[in-house]
Amino acid sequence: MMSANRANWDARTPVHLASRFYGLDEELDPARWFAPFEWADLGPVRDRDLVHLQCHLGTETLAFAERGARAVGLDLSGASVAAARDIAARAGADVRYVQANVYDAVRALDGRRFDIVYTGKGSLCYLPDLDRWARTVADLLRPGGAFYLVEFHPLLNALGPVPGQDEGSDLLLRHDYLAGRGAIHRDARYTYTDGPAVAGATDSFEWRHGVGEVVTAVLDAGLRVEVLREHDELPWPRWPGMVRTPSGWWRLPEGAPRVPHLFALRAAAPV
Repeated sequence: MMSANRANWDARTPVHLASRFYGLDEELDPARWFAPFEWADLGPVRDRDLVHLQCHLGTETLAFAERGARAVGLDLSGASVAAARDIAARAGADVRYVQANVYDAVRALDGRRFDIVYTGKGSLCYLPDLDRWARTVADLLRPGGAFYLVEFHPLLNALGPVPGQDEGSDLLLRHDYLAGRGAIHRDARYTYTDGPAVAGATDSFEWRHGVGEVVTAVLDAGLRVEVLREHDELPWPRWPGMVRTPSGWWRLPEGAPRVPHLFALRAAAPV
């Protein structure tokens, strides 16, 4: 299933490179993918070794490099890594990108340890085993290092429009919040961006993970949770009818229930 996902992300990459979603034909603005609370939670990154797991095109990785981090991006897709290297070169950014399954990150990075491990915004749903993932994160951290996850909230992923009605209608609980039913097989012919159908591999597999499962996996890996927050905005409008906020991000309109769109977790490695 992960091999199928790798092939699908390889096929998605040219669609994403041409898409308006990432704005690669405009002046790059990597910081637009970050909320102010993320930088507050992370603190200074200058002169710190940072690895961004499941980085895709590396647009967020560039934001860390711009702030002075010694940044490394790692992704499953060879096509994505090749594209990320090209984007970084055109931006004049000193970022190293490595192709590897996240579960193989320690070996792929030659046992290197980092001050900060960052991941999120659409990464955990592609991982079948969170315990193994959390142990990998712990093995990548130096003593006292920080792990920071900012991920789409599983409640958001459980919502969907009313069947048979316009997508801008009320949202219902249509999908699982919790794990337990195995992988979800999707036809990923079209992705979350604008643009044409992907050419070739269209099978994609996802796994549900509740917040409790994530927190427990991190704790069981020996990390100490320092921050756990929920946030009601997204960097892009997932549903029609979402409104832009003063931050430049998007939320459900006034009158709609306030529900979390993202959650963030910061954890520390033992000293």
